[in-house]
Amino acid sequence: MTTTRRASGTMFGLAYGDALGAPTEFLSMAQIGQRFGGLGPERPEGDPALVTDDTQMAIAVGLALLDALADPPLTADRVEPLWRRRFVEWLDSPDNTRAPGNTCLTACRRLAAPVPWTEATQPGSKGCGANMRVAPVGLAPGLTDETRAAASQLQAAMTHGHPTGLAASELTAFAVRWLADGLAPADLPGALRDRCHEQRTTYHGDWLGDLWRASGSGDPWRFVSRGWEECLDAVDRLEEALARPDRAADPCEATGAGWVAEEALATGLLCFLLFPDEPVAAIRRGAASSGDSDSIACLAGAFAGAHLGMDAWPAEWAARIEYAGDLARIGGAWD
Repeated sequence: MTTTRRASGTMFGLAYGDALGAPTEFLSMAQIGQRFGGLGPERPEGDPALVTDDTQMAIAVGLALLDALADPPLTADRVEPLWRRRFVEWLDSPDNTRAPGNTCLTACRRLAAPVPWTEATQPGSKGCGANMRVAPVGLAPGLTDETRAAASQLQAAMTHGHPTGLAASELTAFAVRWLADGLAPADLPGALRDRCHEQRTTYHGDWLGDLWRASGSGDPWRFVSRGWEECLDAVDRLEEALARPDRAADPCEATGAGWVAEEALATGLLCFLLFPDEPVAAIRRGAASSGDSDSIACLAGAFAGAHLGMDAWPAEWAARIEYAGDLARIGGAWD
């Protein structure tokens, strides 16, 4: 087990998982088995090995954070325009051809208009696009817990305005941070459960403005509590699956297909926690799944990389993965 370069391990790990899961995303388990065998793809294919919008958007979040942290402190007014610019650049990129989610596309078109992000966001969407890109917020150094939580939620809220997307993004970022700080993987579900209880009535008004009004919740506390309750349910399913671990089973059967944020978090965590010291096995398990396999494997790779560091991944993969330069820039800045 390595204890070095955990930021790079996270960034490259999410990209490796994304690349493994991309060709299996819309395949059934039977089709995956026929094409790749029961354990899924063995390695990222191609040179470069192509990723999806999951990695592209995570890089956008990370590069904007690098710019924002060059002029601290991190505030909503400082980082929101930088995220907006990076999201619109992603929208207009000729490489934006990797089956991006409709929520991200719609919201980013409105961000480009431009309109205020609270009008651009899709308030009913809790798709996994909210949290598959949030790992850099977990890695960013020097943030208080309150700032890390608020920033995690804002980057999600700019496109996905549902409270569960916000809560799941915060939990994803904190899982990355805790693992990078040395938390034992077995302690992660309990820590996430505690976070859900502690934050269930916390609304970051300085960062989220009046986002809550679009939901018809009546007040901001009812708005956020719904998201934390749904995430608690997802943690329940995760712990039930870990009580009867089955490394050979489709993880989506236990914790959900991952198309929505809380399921992506739970199923990505399940794949990691089934193989906490075997990072390649963890992302292969995510890729060999019946749901949103690229996002599931992407999250599993981020968790594994945060826990084990860069040296845990096969060294030859780094030269072939798409966007290696951007991944190295973000990881290297924070290692």
